[in-house]
Amino acid sequence: MLTYPVIDPVALQIGPLAARWYGLMYAVGFGAGWWLARRRAARPGSGWTALQVDDLITWLVVGVVLGGRIGYVLFYDLPYYLANPIEMLSIWRGGMSFHGGVIGVVLVSWLYGRSIGKNLLEVGDMVGPLVPPGLLAGRIGNFINGELWGRVTDVPWAMVFPTGGPLPRHPSQLYEAGLEGLLLFLIIWAYSAKPRQRGAVGGLFLLGYGSFRFFVEFFRQPDAQLGFVALDFFSMGQLLCVPMIALGAYLMWRKIPATAKA
Repeated sequence: MLTYPVIDPVALQIGPLAARWYGLMYAVGFGAGWWLARRRAARPGSGWTALQVDDLITWLVVGVVLGGRIGYVLFYDLPYYLANPIEMLSIWRGGMSFHGGVIGVVLVSWLYGRSIGKNLLEVGDMVGPLVPPGLLAGRIGNFINGELWGRVTDVPWAMVFPTGGPLPRHPSQLYEAGLEGLLLFLIIWAYSAKPRQRGAVGGLFLLGYGSFRFFVEFFRQPDAQLGFVALDFFSMGQLLCVPMIALGAYLMWRKIPATAKA
């Protein structure tokens, strides 16, 4: 068993002002996405300008934050928030849904794409490779906070989390950081290095994330207020991954007539 490295969730504090690691991880994720988007836009024939990238990232920040929060409220704890509506605004207390964030990103990508004459698939192909670094940073933030830990286990790398009781658990945050963050980024970045059918890069992200998240959920402790939601075996996170996997597979392997625009 490994010792959980207890880290102060507050990275820096000056008087009443505190910068928490979790918030800093969000900033790192968006910063990495902006830098990568600028690199992609600089490729010959990318069809994107630096100004468009800057505006896109701004829209994505809005989509991630609003979609992530609304998604958590709707998917994971709606009865509580209906009884305590003011708590919906307390984002600093945690409670963000990645799947809700995806819906928010899709919506703002569609709206921004319309404003610059690009369809949703074009914007999705730009956004897809930008997301995994943010996931990597976010899961490290979860690990530092000692939250979203895994199920009880006896594997040699298990850890006892301060808020997870006395038994050792899977460090599932690190599993997600490695699979949904680092590995998925490497796969998508390599895949997108060559011209692909429109929608295929975004589809690879949906397929890859959905598959990795579905797998890791077998090691992650289900949310206490929900437990297993299907067949006493599958979690809410897994159910939400199914449409992502299906749509991603469709976008990657759909057949487009030679006379049609991708």
